[in-house]
Amino acid sequence: MATVAVTCLLPVALVAGAWWVTALDGVLADRAAGLGAGAGWGLARPGREVARLLVAQRRTTLAADGILRWAGVVTLVVASVLGAAVVPLGWRAPAELSVGVVWFNAMEVVAWAAVWLVGWGPNSALSLVGGYRFVAQGLSYELPHMFAIITAALGAGSLRMSEIVDAQADLWFVVWMPAAFAVYLLSAAAMAFWGPFDAPLGRDVAGGAAGELSGVDRLLFAGGRRLLLVAAAAVAVPLFLGGGHGPWLPAWAWVLLKALAVLTLLVWLRHRLPVVRMDRWAEVSWIVLLPLTMVQTLAVALVTLAVGGVGR
Repeated sequence: MATVAVTCLLPVALVAGAWWVTALDGVLADRAAGLGAGAGWGLARPGREVARLLVAQRRTTLAADGILRWAGVVTLVVASVLGAAVVPLGWRAPAELSVGVVWFNAMEVVAWAAVWLVGWGPNSALSLVGGYRFVAQGLSYELPHMFAIITAALGAGSLRMSEIVDAQADLWFVVWMPAAFAVYLLSAAAMAFWGPFDAPLGRDVAGGAAGELSGVDRLLFAGGRRLLLVAAAAVAVPLFLGGGHGPWLPAWAWVLLKALAVLTLLVWLRHRLPVVRMDRWAEVSWIVLLPLTMVQTLAVALVTLAVGGVGR
């Protein structure tokens, strides 16, 4: 019965998170532009955008591969939801997999392929450029992202999300894995092509991978992108922030509050991090983030071995 309740809660939480991302991002953008929109107006923005795209006319390009484009759009949404299925909403996850960490990373790679299909399908040069930009960005940030995730799994000695949460009963991993947590947030934003990492959708290529999407296709693509960001924020909770551990409130409430805090931070960072060329961000990944996560992983491995040796 508990598993059924958790499974029903997951899609509701994901949609609510995507709604919050759109609303907060719009409010921060209006404030940066000097527009004084109220909170109610900001919360209603996602609904207006959904209604606009639902009635918008769908357009196609010459010799477009509609099947590939539609497959990419749908796959992006499905992969985002499946990636979040291993997050324990309380003490149980909808999908309690023994390799939950690997599953989440695999779904991110599936989403990566989906964006490339969206860029390839319309048979448009600028759309294809956007797709290949995301491939290049994914290649740059996948390794530090993977090392950051594996660092948490190494500290717990397990790839199961619930066991990683149990290992943080006394001390959250973010306390002694701060570098891995910071790299995870940056690389998660890059994998969700969010904030300064949105070169695949850049204005210089007329919207890039999403430039030829309209109507329902564009709605699903935008929703999948936000769902991917919500899933990444949710996974940060069991990996680094203690999962459902916390006083007074029930475990599921702590998971939702922590995920909301991480999501708010990622949206806020979008309006604070500098917008630089994509190749500069690739240099940051290869030269700074990858060595940093390798050192963090080595440090965690040494501590884990030392603690294990003392225990024996």
